Amino acid sequence: MPKSHTPGVPKLLRVLNDQAALKLLLDDGPQTRAQLAERTSMSKVTASQMMERLQGRGLVEVVGSKSGGRGPNASLYAAVPSFAYVVGVEIGPSSARGACADFTGSIVGRAEATVEGSTDPVAVVRKVVLDAVSAAGVEMGKVARVVLGTPGVIDPATGEIGFSWDLPAWHRGLLTALNEELVPEVSIENDVNLATVAEQRSGGAGGASDFVYAWFGRGLGLGVILGGKLHRGATGAAGEIGFLPVPGGELPTGGVVTRLSQGSYQRVIGGAAVLETGAKHGFAGPEPGDVVRSAVEAGAEGTACLDEIARGLALGIVAACVLLDPTVVVLGGPVGYAGGLELAGRVAAQTVQLAPVNPSVVAGTVASEPVIRGAILLGLDAVRVGLFD
Repeated sequence: MPKSHTPGVPKLLRVLNDQAALKLLLDDGPQTRAQLAERTSMSKVTASQMMERLQGRGLVEVVGSKSGGRGPNASLYAAVPSFAYVVGVEIGPSSARGACADFTGSIVGRAEATVEGSTDPVAVVRKVVLDAVSAAGVEMGKVARVVLGTPGVIDPATGEIGFSWDLPAWHRGLLTALNEELVPEVSIENDVNLATVAEQRSGGAGGASDFVYAWFGRGLGLGVILGGKLHRGATGAAGEIGFLPVPGGELPTGGVVTRLSQGSYQRVIGGAAVLETGAKHGFAGPEPGDVVRSAVEAGAEGTACLDEIARGLALGIVAACVLLDPTVVVLGGPVGYAGGLELAGRVAAQTVQLAPVNPSVVAGTVASEPVIRGAILLGLDAVRVGLFD
């Protein structure tokens, strides 16, 4: 007679209940046992046992009380911020910026280091991580995860950098070297993918399970969420729309695309093209976002400039829409955030003229450090999932 596995079911249910309760506390803040019982459809006795287990593991603590009318006040429970920390790092052509966040996602320390001219990426990352943790006033042993965001292609099978534009010293083998150098586990993700995660959780995507996030700035990129999950592609190259062949953009020459190649779409609406368009219409600025912001602030005088930029943006947006048919398109990156609703509306109008698609084109709302925010979110996801493995 086969053995029954029924005794394992209560244990599994306890794990699922504990996960659900911790998520509620992390997402919505302090709650009483009665509130947790109601929101998880558990009995008050089960909710009490759940809080005891989480308290015993150091994950939850009592932070106050709440009056419930007659009888004694009910204890308010919250996740313990100091239970663990993660560090998110954003790598750019000239600098690396990092932020240390506690278990609830609040940033408690920041740091920055110079990248330009450096031939030792491990030293750069180590300095940013250590400085951010030091600024947070916590011990390195409390840091459970480091997530690094960089431009370029990341191999989804190994997590290693295939190659990274503008950062020739950042190459395959870096992930292994970083994990040998630093105590917490390190992972690397494409920077646009991280910004996409940030917009997915708390930005303009509005909870859509199928959407694309378009990054327009000095470089171009597309983050894709399908079925609620980040789509990286077989080699990690999904979303590298700078190489999309489009009208008006000269194709790469020489027969071989390299890290130094400039793709067709990049030539049409990349940073240099936006600066050129701005100058033509009388809007100069050191960065593409500055040009767009000036055009928006100029009102009617900026219309022609914004319309021309929107036509260029729409070429890539319509290509993504006819292939993926997303519910929402979120415009991000320096250009998308600077353009806001003014630019998003123009892109939507151009898109419907180019193809039989009519996506909701919205402006991104996580304009402040979207890459670092996404890195922190993925880091915390890994830590929280690992608690109940």
